[in-house]
Amino acid sequence: MPKILDIITNPDKILREKSANINSDELNGKGLKALFDDMAFTMLKRDGVGLAAPQIGKNIRLIVVNTKDGPIDMVNPVFIKKSWSKEWGEEGCLSVPNTFGKVRRHKKITCTYLDGNGQKKKIEAKGFFARIIQHEIDHLDGILFIDKAKDLKKTKS
Repeated sequence: MPKILDIITNPDKILREKSANINSDELNGKGLKALFDDMAFTMLKRDGVGLAAPQIGKNIRLIVVNTKDGPIDMVNPVFIKKSWSKEWGEEGCLSVPNTFGKVRRHKKITCTYLDGNGQKKKIEAKGFFARIIQHEIDHLDGILFIDKAKDLKKTKS
């Protein structure tokens, strides 16, 4: 049974570190499969739309993103294409509680990644889905949305 993981919050230093790639040997381990499941469960239970490994204290290049078909695991995601056009949109983050701001992101992106079985995948995303992936990959590079945001607002918890 998956469990809810603790979310690391700003200003914890792990959120500012660049994450390490996951090698293919690690992908076949039972521990990583359990981590995928726990991250997806945590994301959904905390009303998130994405979660990066640094947010749960793991400095590895792994994100979980919710789609209309359910969560997907993205290991070592890499952008291969970003649209020239960008748009502003409001973002928040489980690691920066009760804070929201407008961030300018690419409207469309294309990424390659490995799935939980080590299979190479390619995904094209636009709009809100593209925004989520960009936000989560920023986490892997030690970047928080508040570094890019304007009009930051705090809400009551």
